[in-house]
Amino acid sequence: MEKSLVNIMWFRRDLRLEDNAALYHALSSGLPVIPLFIFDENILQYLEDKEDARVEFIRDTLLTMQTVLEKQGSSLLVKHGKPEMIFAELLATYAIQTVFTNEDYESYATQRDDAIIKLLSSKNAALSLHKDTVIFAKSDVVKDDGKPYTVFTPYKNKWLAALKPEHLQGYNTKVHFSNFLKMAPIPIPSLSSIGFTEKAQAIPSAKIDLQLIKDYGKLRDFPAAENTSRIGIHLRFGTKSIRALARETKDESAVFLSELIWRDFYHMILWHFPHVGKGKAFKPVYDTIEWEKDNGNFEIWCNGKTGYPIVDAGMRQLNAIGFMHNRVRMITASFLCKHLLLDWRLGEAYFAKKLLDFDLAANNGGWQWASSSGCDAAPYFRIFNPTLQMNKFDADFKYVKTWVKEYGTTSYPSPIVEHTFARERCLKRYAAALK
Repeated sequence: MEKSLVNIMWFRRDLRLEDNAALYHALSSGLPVIPLFIFDENILQYLEDKEDARVEFIRDTLLTMQTVLEKQGSSLLVKHGKPEMIFAELLATYAIQTVFTNEDYESYATQRDDAIIKLLSSKNAALSLHKDTVIFAKSDVVKDDGKPYTVFTPYKNKWLAALKPEHLQGYNTKVHFSNFLKMAPIPIPSLSSIGFTEKAQAIPSAKIDLQLIKDYGKLRDFPAAENTSRIGIHLRFGTKSIRALARETKDESAVFLSELIWRDFYHMILWHFPHVGKGKAFKPVYDTIEWEKDNGNFEIWCNGKTGYPIVDAGMRQLNAIGFMHNRVRMITASFLCKHLLLDWRLGEAYFAKKLLDFDLAANNGGWQWASSSGCDAAPYFRIFNPTLQMNKFDADFKYVKTWVKEYGTTSYPSPIVEHTFARERCLKRYAAALK
């Protein structure tokens, strides 16, 4: 019996049924659409903590999507395994014309897509990729000579000049929901069946507080108050459309919009300079820095016991709730690579493990900025003084006392390293590598 032709919508880091570029094109294709999600073993195997709130968040989001699809007489098809093997099975089961999905600019994702393209083409099927996770991608915003920007401000100016209302226009997927393939509900795998357990971590809302956005430029640097959007996890997994977020906020705060442009910038950098996502410095000379051998200081930093209150508060906040305030991310990162003179890649990996909003492009960009090895990074002689940073941005110690309960008592440790010594050592070590 001949199989009916279908198309597939492959959800990845775009977990929403509304305003989704690839989904819109899939549903408009003229063929019934199977909505697919794969718990990718190639990714999950590297998650050491099997009580990972991000995996639980993905599954909870899939359950929400499933509720909507069941009302349409359809169902999510959720698989667990290696994508190539799963698509081989799907090609044996269905007559697939096109797999629609949204672009991902990380190295593993591009390699995965190349492999799937090859597999599909062997069966006369195709992979159709769409831009969805950023507003401008790849070479959308480049210099007049076609080369990528490596300095943020001119990139930002070109980005703003290029922005038109259509770039922020949403995709009306709802009008095509009847084009999902009709099928009985298919159970979504449990966490335990894919090797994980519940963490029950509170997830910030995707709803935007416009008053917070209006005040963002004035208040964002003070970690004691909730004056940042906490939207990162929703952008990372696509539960919030970047177009919708920019539409809602662009007229409220130029500073907040600038943060969204930084996000596009780092994704563009990752695309054009993929070595940054593979453990290499953007500026190769910075790979010659002689880092200190870790004598236990990395673990002390991880546990928030350095004797520098704002550093310790940030690390304890991260360990407790999977989030760290933006200003404090800069302070803790600078401390690791410039005070302790430990390789920034150690910190990058630790943030990747702990942050709910972990995004490779932004995380790598932030760490390379702090270590001065990245594009448009802080100059190597810019070394945050953690005490001055605390006095400026947490003068009443409210943030510090929230996370470092023993601060001000005899049980709080002395500083792990003296600031002036650490600064001079860092300057000499960097200068020796960069001469």
